[in-house]
Amino acid sequence: MNTTTVPALDKTFQILDLITASPQPLTAAHIAKQLGLARSSTHNILHSLLAKHVIYKDTESRFHLGSYLLYWAGKYEQQQGVIQLFKDLIVQYPTLLQHTVTLSKLDLGEVVFLACHEAPASLGFTFRAGVRVPAVFSATGKAILSTLPMHTIKSIYEGVLPEPMTPNGVRDFDTLSRELTAIHSSRISLDDGQLRDGMYCLGTYIRNASGNAVAGMAVSFLQAEYESKRDEVSTVLIELAKQMEQRLGFCADGIR
Repeated sequence: MNTTTVPALDKTFQILDLITASPQPLTAAHIAKQLGLARSSTHNILHSLLAKHVIYKDTESRFHLGSYLLYWAGKYEQQQGVIQLFKDLIVQYPTLLQHTVTLSKLDLGEVVFLACHEAPASLGFTFRAGVRVPAVFSATGKAILSTLPMHTIKSIYEGVLPEPMTPNGVRDFDTLSRELTAIHSSRISLDDGQLRDGMYCLGTYIRNASGNAVAGMAVSFLQAEYESKRDEVSTVLIELAKQMEQRLGFCADGIR
């Protein structure tokens, strides 16, 4: 069995797996016995899970899966829905298929790559799913951050921006604020070699039915291609983002 380096976390997952697999709800004593765990640690874990509504206890002191799991499931389904939409819809945009196009989500102060359409020619940068980079240097990160108030962004970074990855990286909140303000009018963000020298990326955000930016998309170029491709790619990238938003239930005029 694969285990983590945190024994309490391993026990928590064992308990949740057991409750999930059992055809009948189980008492704390049954859980401890079946898993060979100490009753005290079993009780402590169950109490923590109850407090978060991950499980609930019925009148006979038996444990069931709780409603908080629906929150996790909903977030996962939402994320997977964005990934599938990206894969399904990007094929309708030949202009974008010529380039590397990435889909990312914001995770605290970083963006995490979710999916990628690779261009035939390599850009020399890895866009593998799961790779994380500071949001303030990436086109998708800047696009998503532009939908948040500045005080929220400062709190995410605890008042200190990450160390730049290249000499082009944004170094202070005033500069970042000016970049984000520009995104409001164009809906297009720019990474002008902030992740990698010689690589330029144009990005935008994708909103869900609640109007929240749940993901960002970016198109990457070699610096030499940027000027000639910028306008056409920006227009098409926004078209794709709006189509994805429509499928996710977003409506700009607030009427659904």
